[in-house]
This record gives sequence, C-alpha cells and structure tokens, in this order.
Amino acid sequence: MHISDFDYDLPPELIARTPAEPRDASRMLVLQGPIGATADSHFRNLPDFLRAGDVLVLNDTRVIRARTQARLERRNGTTRTIEVFFAEPLRDHHWQVLCKPGRRIRAGDRAVFGAGGSGGTFAGTFQESLGADLHVLELESAERILELYGEIPLPPYIERAPTEADASSYQTVFADRPGAVAAPTAGLHFTPQILDRLRTQGVQIATITLHVGLGTFMPVRTEFPEEHILHPERFEVKAETANMLQAAANEGRRIISVGTTTTRTLEFLMAKHGEIRAEAGRADLYILPGFEFKLISGLLTNFHLPKSTLLMLVAAFAGRENVLAAYRHAVDVKYRFYSYGDCMFVLR
Repeated sequence: MHISDFDYDLPPELIARTPAEPRDASRMLVLQGPIGATADSHFRNLPDFLRAGDVLVLNDTRVIRARTQARLERRNGTTRTIEVFFAEPLRDHHWQVLCKPGRRIRAGDRAVFGAGGSGGTFAGTFQESLGADLHVLELESAERILELYGEIPLPPYIERAPTEADASSYQTVFADRPGAVAAPTAGLHFTPQILDRLRTQGVQIATITLHVGLGTFMPVRTEFPEEHILHPERFEVKAETANMLQAAANEGRRIISVGTTTTRTLEFLMAKHGEIRAEAGRADLYILPGFEFKLISGLLTNFHLPKSTLLMLVAAFAGRENVLAAYRHAVDVKYRFYSYGDCMFVLR
C-alpha cells in the first residue's frame, strides 16, 4: 500500500465549519460494504436501519479545553508567547503538551498562564522533550488552568476561532468523562430523542471510553502506511458494557460501532483477548486494509481527511474501492465533510 491509495479530491467549500442545526439534520450516506451499494438518507432515519437486539456502542469521552496561550520564560532570560496544547496527563502534575513553536524549548524553561488575567497566574516547568514540539510540562492546577484559559480545540481546517456555542456543539450529548482533545465526531449527530427512539424499538445502548488524543489526528508522514506509528490512547471498558457486548456476540446479534475510536477500542480488546473484557489501559491498534474485524458488523462514521488513519480504518471495514467510490459520490452531491460534517453508515 502507498499513502496515495487513500487520497481523494475535496473542494474546500465542502468542509463543514459549523455544525448542523439541529444535530440530527445532518445527511447520512448508507454504504453496503460487501457490494458497495450506496443510498442517500438523513441521520434522523438511523433507527430505520437498526432492529431490536442490535447493540449500539458509543464513546462517552468529553472534550477538554485543551488549547491555551502561555508566556514562555526561557532560562536565558528571553520570553515569547506560545500555544500550549494539553495532550494528556502522564502522572501526578505532569502533562504531555504540544507547543507551537516548541522546538527550542529546553528543560527548565517555564510556561506562565494567565499573566495579568483576573483569574490569577499559574506557572509550569518543562521537564523533557519528547521530540519535535512535544514536551513534558510539570505544573499544578492543570484543570483550573484549562477551565480559566483553555479553548475548545477545534480542528485547524475549520479555520475560525471557537465560540461559546462550540463548547456544547463540539461535545456529544452523552459526553461524560473528560479527557479527549478532539470530539468522537460520529457521535455529534445524536440527540436525546434519537437515543430514546432507539431504546424504544429494542436497540441496546452501550458506552465505552476512549480519550481521543494525538494518535487519532496525527498525520501519516510515511510513503507506506504500515510504517506509521500510532500513538496509544487511554481507554476504559466497564464490566456492564463488556457483559452486554459479549452476550450479543455469543448470540450472533449485530454490534454497531459509533466512530473509529469506538471501533479501535473494541477490536483492540478482541485482538488481545479473543473476547470483550472489562479493562482500562492504552489502545494502540492500527487498522489497515487486510485487518480481520472480529466484533463489529456496522460502523457509523464521519467523512475523514485524505491519507488519514481514520480513512484507512473505514477502508479496511468496507473495502478501499467501495469507500473511495462512496466519497466521490458524497462530493458529487455535496455532502459536508469532516468533524462538523455529515456521516456515513456502513453495514457489512
């Protein structure tokens, strides 16, 4: 495989920069994976494609206000303003952060947050570099810093500053456990009414947690996709969910995954144990075409960036040619793409 095998042309005007209103008004392209047949629909019709006994699995992570501005105070006495992106906690009072610019940051330099602000001033000390712009920052009160000075980390292709509306629009209605630096965007289309309708018709709703981190959105910079290294991300599957999913698998019922993050978590556990178990840890499963899916039989997902690991996962599930043909159709009929865009429901 070459990275160019997962490329496609997208007119910039099809990149969604605002969410659909209401959430379930988004369009939905239905793809029958094995034969490549497509049908145009709307997300609010999702219950029509599910049946009693199906299990729908959601990712209940919650996006944190990960993007901040700080004053970099170097040990040599110079200062400048930098962006500090809080990627994930490492241990007590230590965070992995992505800094821009960050290549010249050294151990002992300080980041000062809220200098002159009414919320107070907080400072952290850089400990070590993890390569490129990644660093370890030691500081107390990280949660307070993000609450006071953090912004919702909208993807850069949205090309605008976040607003207060994004604080709710860029969260799923079932977001519960803070820790993600990007939304599990397939879940953004759901409303409480859609979830109630699914439960009423006998669809079981299960939740897992995968805190979306650098692994999900770091670009592939290698010519051959299999040479890319996927950053592990924190996950948890509780006993109630594990028992529900294993019972459904044993009975041959359909398990529908909402999002690539949910898919990687479930298939990571299946690859590791041969079954779904309650577990918390770090998932690093990298799914490429040729991967054998052991659990899910349906996938709800948004339209992803060219050459991305997310697009590769969808291609592994539904077939690369089928997916790229579906994307060409979506472009032709002007679906909206990426995080705030429309979605695709793939059945095998």
